[in-house]
Amino acid sequence: MTPAPKDEWVNLNGLSFHYRDWGGSGQPIVLLHGLASNCHIWDMVAPILAKDNAVVALDQRGHGVSAKPDDGYDFATVSNDLLDLIRARNMERPIVVGHSWGADVALEFAVAYPEIACGICFVDGGMIEPSARHADLATAKEEMAPPIFTGVTKEAFLERFRSRGKDRFNGNDVEDIVLANFEVLPDNTIRANLSRDNHLRIIEALWDHHPPALFSRVTCPVLMMPARQESDPAALERGDRRAKSLSVAQSLLPISKIKWMEDSVHDVPIQRPELVAATIKEQIDGGFFG
Repeated sequence: MTPAPKDEWVNLNGLSFHYRDWGGSGQPIVLLHGLASNCHIWDMVAPILAKDNAVVALDQRGHGVSAKPDDGYDFATVSNDLLDLIRARNMERPIVVGHSWGADVALEFAVAYPEIACGICFVDGGMIEPSARHADLATAKEEMAPPIFTGVTKEAFLERFRSRGKDRFNGNDVEDIVLANFEVLPDNTIRANLSRDNHLRIIEALWDHHPPALFSRVTCPVLMMPARQESDPAALERGDRRAKSLSVAQSLLPISKIKWMEDSVHDVPIQRPELVAATIKEQIDGGFFG
């Protein structure tokens, strides 16, 4: 039977954080979304994992319906948010699974608190390094800034999403998950839950984030799950660049494994949730995380 999630809130250092508790028992797993996303991106992965594991998915600060302060978007503070959630939930030796920027949070967390997690997973992430791709922070902020949604209606946004994602995503569940990134205002226009200012604060934190300098300091096993599409030449080229980054990561990480998410886009948790869940479950059952 598929477990039904419970929406829960916890007070951490004076701030209210929302998370989804998928129940289950066994190996604790914490799921982290990416930049400008929310915990619902795991809504199709979590129930599969929760059949054999204790699973929660967090709305990180500034995202979803968690608190949205004007500070604390550096990796040290975000990692401490995660630590406080784990302690509040009395989770012992969880696996921390991060998608995109969430994987970089997992990386920083594993370095800062090596005794806490028994393993981490990078779901098409964990290697974001703007300083290696952009000439300066101003350029990075300009190119990585979020789209402007002022005046965009809910219907117009969904129509745009359907037209762009018709070959990648299917079903109303996916639309609900993506729409959860926004607040729908009384005039039916949308506003991103992660404000533009806080989005840029995260990019500032990423400017000082250098994964290759951190990899050798990770003591727990790391499962890397990059996405690629062999049918898309542009995506394949990006995949080749990523393969080089993965090779560097694997040479530096003490314990690691790479499992490619084939025929997958960046948002693989909502495109191929069964593949994501099965890959993580296979490594848990096989003893990769100890």
